[in-house]
Parts: sequence; C-alpha cells; structure tokens
Amino acid sequence: MVEYGLKDKVALITGMNNPYGIGATTALALAREGAKLVLVYKRIHRPFDENKTDRNGVDRYYAANAGNADAVESKLREAGSDYILIESDISNEKAVKDIYAKAIERFGKVDILVNNAAADDETGVDTIEKITPEVIDNTFAVNVRGSILMMREMINHRGEYGRIINISTDAAQIFAGQITYGSSKATLEALTRSVALEAAQYGITVNCVAPGPTQTGWIDSEFEKQVVPLIPMGQLIQPEDISDTILFLASKRARMLTGQIIKVSGGHAL
Repeated sequence: MVEYGLKDKVALITGMNNPYGIGATTALALAREGAKLVLVYKRIHRPFDENKTDRNGVDRYYAANAGNADAVESKLREAGSDYILIESDISNEKAVKDIYAKAIERFGKVDILVNNAAADDETGVDTIEKITPEVIDNTFAVNVRGSILMMREMINHRGEYGRIINISTDAAQIFAGQITYGSSKATLEALTRSVALEAAQYGITVNCVAPGPTQTGWIDSEFEKQVVPLIPMGQLIQPEDISDTILFLASKRARMLTGQIIKVSGGHAL
C-alpha cells in the first residue's frame, strides 16, 4: 500500500459541484488518505433537458454544474470526511481572500491547492472568426486570473507543506475550435512553470495535470465513438485516472517534482 503522507493535510479544491467530475473524485481520494477538505464551487446556469440527465451528455453535465454540490456532499458525509463547502467565484479577488480566511479559520492552514475550476464558452463562438471580447474576458477571468489569485493566496499563507496542482487540458497548445479556452490553459501551463521557480524557495511544488477526453458526464455515446479512436490507449480517461495523478503530486513522495505538465491522456494530443 502506498503511503502518501496526507493524513491531516488540508486540501483546497475548486470546481466541486459536479459529482461525476475531477474535483469531486479528487476530494474523495484525498479524504480516503485522511486529508481535510476546503471545497469551492460556483453554480453555472446553462439550459438543459431534465429528461436527459439520466445518461451521459451535455444535459447531464450542465445539470451537474448548475447544482449546489448536494450530491458531492452526500458522498463526503458517507465517507466521514472533514470538510467545508464554499460557494464562491475565484475570479473575484475579495472572494478569493474570503475563501482562504474561511479555510484558515476552520483548519488553520492550507497545504494543497487544486486549481480545478474552469470557464469555457458554450455558445459556439470560441473561434477566431466569431470570438467576442466577453468570451475572452470571462474565460481568462477564471482560468488565468482566478488561478493566479488562488496560487498567490496559497503562497502568502504558506506553512511547512505546500503542493499546488493546476488542471489544464492535453490540447492546450493547439485547440482549434476553442481558441480562448485552449490559450487560457496554455497560459496556465506557462504560469505553472514560472510560479514553480518562484515558490521553490518555500518548499512548495507547482505542477499541472493536463487531462485528455475525460468522462465527467459530458461525453455521450455518439461522441465517445468519435473520440476513442483518437486515443491510442483505446478508451476514455476516467476521473479516477486524473485524481490518482493529483494524489501523487500532492503527496510527500513528489517532493522534488515541480514545474511539470503531466498529460493524462492515454496518448491523445501528444
């Protein structure tokens, strides 16, 4: 059995209200290792068909992200986790400061930050011919500004232990059709390397996980048939594949691993 050394460490994870998502899966994985949790989410309201939420697809995904994290909280209670849930917006500087204030009031520290929250465009205008300033601003506000603010507070409230794990996408460097989302994630990867150098003096590691097509509830059966042939390993990535990698990066065993972008993609987008 692997000893990760995470008992009583405090992990702050953003993007938490999708029970099928990477954030929720990571929270449960960390809880099983004895970590305490500060879980942040924001309800994102998009139209969906309630009759289609019983199966994978955009309706299930949109419904999950519009929710209030009740389903995730139920799993945490069953697991006997020590946690707090905070509904907030990480693109807002005051909100980020409040998140850390609540975390420190409850647990006294933050040891691990997982920047999992992300914004993207659902209107189909994230191409060079159709892109709007609003989409650019909204996407970068969360994926870049929010991630920077969360990292800043983590480092300014540093303790004896520090792990920052950012979540990108395996196609960040070339993402035609989602140019703002892709470029925001490529920026996050560049930030990972830069902040890793700045934070090293404090013993804080900063790494990035770049998932391939991951079944977080959004990939329906038709799209799965299209995307799986593009994955050399021949199957969709599961949230557990990502959380296993995050668990290692958060652990004491990854103490000399920093500034890395790790693709968990089954060979997709290499």
